[in-house]
Amino acid sequence: MTHQPDLLTVATGYADPAAWPVPLRFDPAQRWYARLAAGPGHEVWALSWLPGQGTDLHDHGGSAGAFLVVAGKLTEETVSGHRLRPHRLAAGATRRFGARHVHRVTNRGDRPAVSVHVYTPALARMTRYRLVAGRLLAAEVAEAGVAW
Repeated sequence: MTHQPDLLTVATGYADPAAWPVPLRFDPAQRWYARLAAGPGHEVWALSWLPGQGTDLHDHGGSAGAFLVVAGKLTEETVSGHRLRPHRLAAGATRRFGARHVHRVTNRGDRPAVSVHVYTPALARMTRYRLVAGRLLAAEVAEAGVAW
């Protein structure tokens, strides 16, 4: 049996964008992301968020994960009681989540934000959802290597 690393420990190891194997970018057209590393049973992604940029409501295709807000502020919204509940996350904040977690992450601030995300196993697909009358409805399934 292989030992899985603590995902937040892995994310913290990538907290310095100057040490990344790819340069940090901010893209005014869309949220920027890049895979930084892949290890035994996990992968690490960097994301940058200009004000107003965010994700759709989505899951991680059965992968568990964690993320660290490296700079700026992000708002994570999760479904609770048939509605979205916001969690404001400042630089240094971390979140762990299980394989069935559904959320939306947005930069609602007025400054750029940067985050590091770790998934186990590596992402193979993500389902995007719509919240209609308090129910999650699958809208699209995106496959790794095809949609990102």
